[in-house]
Amino acid sequence: MRSALRFAAGLTLAGVLLSSVQAIQTVTRAGRYLYTADGNRFYIKGVAYQEQGAVIASASNSFLEPSTYIDPLADGSACQRDLPYLQQLGVNTIRVYSVDYTQNHDTCMQLFSNAGIYTIIDLSLPVNGSIDRNSPSWTTNLLDLYLDTINTFTKYNNVLGYNVGNEVVIQPNGTAAATFVKAAARDVRAYLNSIQSSALVGYAAIDGDASWIVPLAEYFSCDPTASNSGATAIDLWGLNNYEWCGNSTFEDSYAGIESDFASYNVAAYFSEFGCITAGTPRPWTEVGAILSSQMSPVWSGGIAFSYFPASSAAGQFGMVTISSDGKTVTTSQDFDNLKTQYAAASPPNSPSQSAAGSTTYPSCPAQSSNLLASTQLPPTPNLSACTCLEKNIGCVFTPLTSNYTAIVGSLLDYGCSLLGQAGGSCNDLSANGTTGQYGLVSECDPTVKLSYVMSEYYGATNNNAQSCSFGGNGTVNAKASAAATSVAASCLSTATGTFVPSLPSGVSSSTPGSSGSGSSSHNGAPTVFADVKAVFGVSALVVTGIVSGLLTIA
Repeated sequence: MRSALRFAAGLTLAGVLLSSVQAIQTVTRAGRYLYTADGNRFYIKGVAYQEQGAVIASASNSFLEPSTYIDPLADGSACQRDLPYLQQLGVNTIRVYSVDYTQNHDTCMQLFSNAGIYTIIDLSLPVNGSIDRNSPSWTTNLLDLYLDTINTFTKYNNVLGYNVGNEVVIQPNGTAAATFVKAAARDVRAYLNSIQSSALVGYAAIDGDASWIVPLAEYFSCDPTASNSGATAIDLWGLNNYEWCGNSTFEDSYAGIESDFASYNVAAYFSEFGCITAGTPRPWTEVGAILSSQMSPVWSGGIAFSYFPASSAAGQFGMVTISSDGKTVTTSQDFDNLKTQYAAASPPNSPSQSAAGSTTYPSCPAQSSNLLASTQLPPTPNLSACTCLEKNIGCVFTPLTSNYTAIVGSLLDYGCSLLGQAGGSCNDLSANGTTGQYGLVSECDPTVKLSYVMSEYYGATNNNAQSCSFGGNGTVNAKASAAATSVAASCLSTATGTFVPSLPSGVSSSTPGSSGSGSSSHNGAPTVFADVKAVFGVSALVVTGIVSGLLTIA
C-alpha cells in the first residue's frame, strides 16, 4: 500500500480539521484547456460520487431520475471510509450531482483537498431544484438555491467548477430550454466574479446526434453581444457519453466526436463515461483513448460512472458496494480495471499555458430546427421586485398545509382555468425560450405566480372575497391598493434586464454554510425563494413534467 494511502486511511477527524496542508492548486482555464497554478495541463481523472436516491419508474420518468438525493459531502465518516478507495482508483476529481447547502461539508471537503481531489458540483436538485426541461423557466427561487449552494462551498479550495444543469436538453425539439440554462450560466458567472471565485461554470449534456448536440454546445459557449466578453458563456462543456463499449477503438467510438469538437472554444470533458451494454466487468479501455495525445487537443479528461451502485434505463452501474451498516467497502472487477487504466494513462503536458491563447467567443449559431434557443435570454430574476409584487397584490397564497409545495402546481392550473373563463389569461407567467419573450411575472417564485393568478381572478370577479379562497388557501390582502396587473407593472416594469445577483438579505458571503433562506412572511404567504423543498420551475399551464435531474443515463 502506498504511503499516501496509509496516511489517508489513518486520518482522524481532529487531524483533518486541524490540518494546514494546502497542497491542492487552483485550476483555471486558458483558452480551451485547463491548467494548475504551476502551469501544468490539468486533465480530469474522475469518478461520479453520489449514492442514488429513491427512483420511482413512471411514464413521465423514462430516465429513471431519482426523486430524492443523498448529499455525499455532508457525511464525514463516509468520506473517510471512501477516500482510500478513491486514492486507489487514482482519481483527481469527483462529480457530485446534488448537495444540501444547509449542511456542513468541512470534513469531506478538507479530506479530499488534502488528498488532491477536486470537486465538480451540480447546483441543481432532483425533481424540485432543476430547470424543468418540459416547461423551463429561470426564477428567483432557483437563482437563490444556486447562490446559496455556491456560498456554502466557496470557502473550499478544491471546487473545480459548478454545473448549472445536467441533461436539461434531451432532443432538438427541447433546445428552447437551453435559453434558461444559458441565463443561469450568465448569472452564476456574474456572482462568481463578484466574489472573486475562480470556479468554472459548466454544463453536462446528454449525448445525441451531432446535428443538434454541436450547435447546442456552441450556443452555450457563444457570446451574443458585441463585447466578446463571454459573460453568458460556460467554461466547461461536459458530454455524458457512453459510446465506447467493451474493447472498442478510437476510430469506432470517438473519431466522430473528436472531429465534431475540433474547433470548440472552451474546455471539454466527458462528464460521464462507462458503457455497460457490452457486459460487465467493464474493461475501461476508453481511458487510454480519452487521456492520450490523440484526444488531448480537444478533451480534458472525464468522469467514470459510477463509484456507487446506480440504476438507470440503460442498466446497472457501480464499482463498489457498501455494507448494510455503512462501514465496509467491497470493490469489484470494474473498480480494479478502472484503477489499472487510470494508473497507465499519461496524457501530454501540452500545449503550454503560454501557448494556449486567450478565449474568443464566436457569434451564436443561428436558430434552426436543430437549435430553437433564442439569444434573447430571460432577465436576471429580481427578488426585490417579486417581493414587492407579493406584498401589494389583492389575494395571497396562504396554504392550509405545511406541505404547500404539493399543491402549488394544481392550484396554478386551477387558477389559470378560472381566469381564462373570466376572460383573462396567464400570459404574464409564460416564458418562451424560442421567441425570447418572457412574461412580466415569469421570473418570480411559483408561490408568487400563484398569488398573482389568484389576485387576477379575484379582481376579475369584482373583488369577491370568495374568489380569493381557493379552498381556503387564499387570503384577501387588505393593504392592496391596485389591481394585480397594475402592481406587477409597477413592481416589475424595470426588472427586465441583467445585473450582478447577490445573496438574499441577511445572508453574508463571508459566512458560507448558513441556511441563507432570506425568506420572510408577507401577509401570511409563504415565501420560498430559497426553500430547498419548494416547487421549482413550475409554469402555469404545464406543471407536471420531467425535470433535469440526478444521475441520468441516456
